[in-house]
Amino acid sequence: MLLLQIDTALIIEKALLIITILLGSLGIAMYATWGERKVAAIMQDRIGPNRAGPFGLFQPLADGMKLFFKEEIIPDGSTRFIFILGPCLAMLTATMTSAVIPWAPDFVTPGGHVFSFQVADINIGILFVFGVVSLGVYGVMLGGWASNNKFSLLSSIRAASQAISYELAMGISLIALLMMTGSLSLREIVAQQHGFWSDGYFTWNFFKQPLGFIIFLTCSFAELNRAPFDLPECESELNMGYHQEYSSMKLGFYLFSEYINLFVSSVILSTLFFGGYNFPFMDQVAGMVHPLLFSLICVMVLLTKAVMIILFVMAVRWTLPRFRYDQLMKLGWKSLIPLALFNMLVTGAVILWTMKK
Repeated sequence: MLLLQIDTALIIEKALLIITILLGSLGIAMYATWGERKVAAIMQDRIGPNRAGPFGLFQPLADGMKLFFKEEIIPDGSTRFIFILGPCLAMLTATMTSAVIPWAPDFVTPGGHVFSFQVADINIGILFVFGVVSLGVYGVMLGGWASNNKFSLLSSIRAASQAISYELAMGISLIALLMMTGSLSLREIVAQQHGFWSDGYFTWNFFKQPLGFIIFLTCSFAELNRAPFDLPECESELNMGYHQEYSSMKLGFYLFSEYINLFVSSVILSTLFFGGYNFPFMDQVAGMVHPLLFSLICVMVLLTKAVMIILFVMAVRWTLPRFRYDQLMKLGWKSLIPLALFNMLVTGAVILWTMKK
């Protein structure tokens, strides 16, 4: 009989890491709602939330309690099981994508034990992220269809069409990046961006793939249903969109999943193009502080980069007008996909020319 050896310490370590990432994602998503209102207020010369707690910091808690205590309503004409499954699936896929993100370099204890700041170090991390993100649209589709509401159905159809068109351009833009790095592992991609400057050039992929970054960022707006590509939630056309019939925590799950997706997408953007947890002069800092403190500094560096991207995404919402749906599809199929293919071909030509030298 084959006996399986269970590493209890590893299970506890990974469980603690998962809980920390999950609670951290929920906390950041909760206060991203506060940040969104503050960014809007600053750009519109208003004050923003200022009643619940100092500077309105308790406003997200008040909103969460309001959603939690609201009445659960399930429409008579809805498909009950799928109606409940939709927001659950949206929340599940939103939290799964963070499993392959390397948050910091490994910490080695004095006893030689290696603590990894990554839940799962799989060599196809990019494919895992794309697979989970592709499943996320099913939460929107199921919720919109099961609601038995024509506006919700139109919203879910828009979300599906939008996801198909923009995932193609996003995937092709990443192929150029993968051609350069030669790996699908997020840990390996981050390792190749060590520090900030090496061999006479920047190590971060943003400086090596600027067009790929712009395409990936634009597609991220569409994938996240963020303005100016928030057509599935277009209030002027579809009321509230796919979650029009939802209330209480089922609506809360949809809203939370959007902000968790925003946070995780910002971390992935930082990981792929801005060096992840790497920062200038990190080798000098590593020699001056305790290894555990250095790992925590790297976590804070990655979170700082993600927060900067989140603030940029929020600023775009209150700057650009919403696209028409036909403009959105035209941009995806006729502009971004050809640009992504052009970027991939140019990258391949440069790599071949470099190899021949």
